Amino acid sequence: MRKIIVLSMITLDGVMQSPGSPDEDTANGFENGGWVAPFEDEASGEMMQKLMKPADLLLGRKTFQIWEAYWPKHTKYWPTINEVTKYVMSTTVSESDWENTVFLNSLSDIEKLKNSNGEAIQVWGSAELIQLLFKNDLVDELWLMIHPITIGKGKKLFNEGTIPAAFTLAENTVTPSGVIFANYKRAGEIVTGTVGP
Repeated sequence: MRKIIVLSMITLDGVMQSPGSPDEDTANGFENGGWVAPFEDEASGEMMQKLMKPADLLLGRKTFQIWEAYWPKHTKYWPTINEVTKYVMSTTVSESDWENTVFLNSLSDIEKLKNSNGEAIQVWGSAELIQLLFKNDLVDELWLMIHPITIGKGKKLFNEGTIPAAFTLAENTVTPSGVIFANYKRAGEIVTGTVGP
């Protein structure tokens, strides 16, 4: 069985929309794209290189189309991006010129992929796909890059449909610009209790 790891740049209030540039994802009138740029520093760059290791990717259609237009021409920053398999969840697109791209069109396709042999699969961006994964308890790990900013409106990492689930903090780093890189691993069901004596 393969692990599914969700990697997400988020704000303090959980917004994950359009972190990389102002025109990356303007859906629903989003006007604050590019909010990651002011927090870039050497420590963040080192952590990003660690996270951008060779791994198969599972992407939603919108994220895939953004990446398809950018990454094949920018392999200097992610040398293995063309070689790894890009699994794309889409019911409207079924072909691409980007090498090593495989299209999936149902939850059962994702479940088959997860139950196959191989290394962990990374999910970047892909807000709608992530909601589907959370709803069906298919997320094994989170790598959150929490930025010290609030935006208010925008696509959120945790939305309706997220099931109750416990996670354990496995690793964390805080950069000089205040970004928290935190790796959480799935730890079963939530445990409740009463605080105090």
